Amino acid sequence: MASSEEVKQLIEGCKAQRSFAQQELYARFSGQLFATAIRHTNAREDAEDVLQESFVKIFKHIKSYRQDFSFEGWMRRIVVNTAITHYRKNLKHRHHQDISEIHATPRDLENHTDLEFTADELEHAIAQLPLGYRTVFCMFVIEGYRHQEIADQLGVDVNTSKSQLSRARKYLQRVLATLSARAQSNPSEPHDEGASQS
Repeated sequence: MASSEEVKQLIEGCKAQRSFAQQELYARFSGQLFATAIRHTNAREDAEDVLQESFVKIFKHIKSYRQDFSFEGWMRRIVVNTAITHYRKNLKHRHHQDISEIHATPRDLENHTDLEFTADELEHAIAQLPLGYRTVFCMFVIEGYRHQEIADQLGVDVNTSKSQLSRARKYLQRVLATLSARAQSNPSEPHDEGASQS
């Protein structure tokens, strides 16, 4: 992991448009920023597009970065905003199901609240959320956006953001409940249903 002094030097190098500094910055942070991008997109290809576009913006606007703000947080916000723009643009070009029409049927999940899931299992469960739900959920829970900020970014009202977060949580609970039920019925198998035997 890069030290704060190393990151500071990379930032200065990128401000001077030195290609080696840009390459090093990409090498050090592309992995974690890709993880952010893929949470907000439907496909790996889309996430890669978002990542590349985000780095173009990072290099273009790095002179405006303020040292009193987390650099990684600043980059993540650019990635999230780029993913949101990508999401809204795609809505105009594809037939999609309005997320307000997707109703999660709440169940009593108290029996599952004490179960532990690995980070990979949680990522897998979040990936199964409908894109609209996932966008709001990730912005609020993972990226730390407030509902007003989410509403402004997505062009919806605050109540819509709140209701979509609530539905996203219920939907996620259903996915995790199914995951835990499968694990209990097959205790010898790993939770991750995507795991394959070699």
